[in-house]
Amino acid sequence: MSAAPVVIIDGGGANVASLSFALERLGRTAVLTTDHDRIRQASHVILPGVGAAGAAMARLAGAGLDRLIPTLTQPVLGICLGMQLLYEASEEDDVHCLGVIPGVARRFTPAPDRPVPHMGWNRIQPLAAADLLAGIAPGSHCYFVHSYALPVTAATIATASYGRAFAAVAQERNFLATQFHPERSGRTGAAILANFLNRY
Repeated sequence: MSAAPVVIIDGGGANVASLSFALERLGRTAVLTTDHDRIRQASHVILPGVGAAGAAMARLAGAGLDRLIPTLTQPVLGICLGMQLLYEASEEDDVHCLGVIPGVARRFTPAPDRPVPHMGWNRIQPLAAADLLAGIAPGSHCYFVHSYALPVTAATIATASYGRAFAAVAQERNFLATQFHPERSGRTGAAILANFLNRY
């Protein structure tokens, strides 16, 4: 296990405490920071996110993180809005994002049986073998809270469905991402976080 710390990028997300506790249960202590040097020196970097894409990108840009994050070479995990920020853009606030993964986040279309946001447990379906999903059975339940979603592309390694299929897990080089909250997804989420920490 690496002696370097795990860093959670401080983007103002409200899910940081539960994420930190989930990492502690796996034996890792995380540092919450926007300091560029600490982020570069981390063994693993996590980009969480809750809220609107425009405000989140403004916070990252204000700290110069919009330029730093795409240059990172260690394993990086985007969670929920953090996943969407790793892509090129979002319809939400019509904002340009970090551009690490091709694709644009688009809003779900509401329906009588599909309110927006998509909130609650949903099944994920792995598309291909990937270290992040090692030991995760098809149809495993994960916890989602989001109104926007990414299309299924070459970077998608697992899907979920809510009116349409969307990217639930993605990987582009050293950048990984989950649309759901692994820290709130029980044993499945804990296994995914453990895979991130131990297999990358």
